[in-house]
Amino acid sequence: MKFSKFCQALSNRAGSSKTFLTAIVLIIAWAVTGPFFNYNDTWQLIINTSTTIITFLMVFLIQNTQNRDNDILHLKIDELIRATHEAQNAILSLDKMGTRDLRKLRKHYSSLGDPEQIRFETESTDDHRP
Repeated sequence: MKFSKFCQALSNRAGSSKTFLTAIVLIIAWAVTGPFFNYNDTWQLIINTSTTIITFLMVFLIQNTQNRDNDILHLKIDELIRATHEAQNAILSLDKMGTRDLRKLRKHYSSLGDPEQIRFETESTDDHRP
């Protein structure tokens, strides 16, 4: 199994309601056992170590999944730009531009938009009422 498929499958399971409920049950079980261990340092160390390790691993899992989803989204958008004849195909290489150039380009595109043309859903439905 490829690493990306493994990460995607693990991410899907980690984000499920069953996993969330399992985590809650484990935390409750840990809390209930506190009086039996007199709330000692080892008892606290168990939850602290567990959550630290899980959090550390989840950061990499989430980052991998987000990078993959981001790449997929960019490829889909790139295909739409490429397929639209009126679009500027130079936009397909934005990832190679520096931050300063991206800001300039964003400012340029923002200036092309007309805020008066923006119509919200509620405004358009209200206009048709008697």
